[in-house]
Amino acid sequence: MSDRYKNHYADKAQDKFTDYKVKESMTLMQYLSTVMPQASRTKLKSFLSKQAVYVNGRPVTRQDYPLEPGMKVQVSRERGKKAFHNRLLKIVYEDAHLIVIEKMPGLLSVNTERQKERTAYSILNEYMRRNGPDKRVYIVHRLDRDTSGLMMFAKDEKTQHILRDNWHDIVFDRRYVAVVAGEMEKDEGTVVSWLTDRTLYVHSSPVDDGGQKAITHYRTIRRANGLSLVELRLETGRKNQIRVHMQDLGHPVAGDGRYGQEGLNPLHRLALHAFKLCFYHPVTGLQMHFETPYPAGFKKAVV
Repeated sequence: MSDRYKNHYADKAQDKFTDYKVKESMTLMQYLSTVMPQASRTKLKSFLSKQAVYVNGRPVTRQDYPLEPGMKVQVSRERGKKAFHNRLLKIVYEDAHLIVIEKMPGLLSVNTERQKERTAYSILNEYMRRNGPDKRVYIVHRLDRDTSGLMMFAKDEKTQHILRDNWHDIVFDRRYVAVVAGEMEKDEGTVVSWLTDRTLYVHSSPVDDGGQKAITHYRTIRRANGLSLVELRLETGRKNQIRVHMQDLGHPVAGDGRYGQEGLNPLHRLALHAFKLCFYHPVTGLQMHFETPYPAGFKKAVV
């Protein structure tokens, strides 16, 4: 992307924000009171609770969040618009070019030819049309229907192409947490195999058989009750990669009816959650960090 193109769209990305530069150390609430003296404390608390305040590109809700000189604070100019509420997904972050959401288990990311139903894609398109009939989101990547967690959509075609064409350079940390069958033998390790998508089932080979190379790093958090809580970091992002690699290790993800163990479903869902997504903003270049807590049921299952 040329500097001219990047600067143009970086300026456009900031249209929905008022930017401030921190000059001395203080808490976020103190700073907001300084730069927005006309706003009451109640109003400032409302801005924070509605995730309308960002520090260095990340939404922050803590009043006592510590600021240091040089940090960038942004306040959304759209903070008064009608809030988005949906039980199937939550908007974690939004700017002029992208939306980051947390998807609930059971929700498809996008329709397929065989499955025509409500999806994260259709829900977000309905939300986008509040701002005009031609507004929509663009698909960048997917999560399996029964996997919950963080995923990203673009809001224009150029941003979609930048993200798709430079995915491995832009996204520098994607992590999942899973409850898996059995007690993991190792505290950490890496799984490498070649995956071949056979439509309804992904085949894994330990040697290059013409499939796509897939690499998953894992770290065991806890072992108990014949289960393990495992954190997984993707180096590649192939279809069903984590589910297939955990099966390769002999520790399939709990609740996995395709690559799993018959009858092992302590959480009554696929026990896989995308809890961390970190990337360079495709337009501004800022580092973006998003993280959700491990689902409470995951921790309770392994105690």
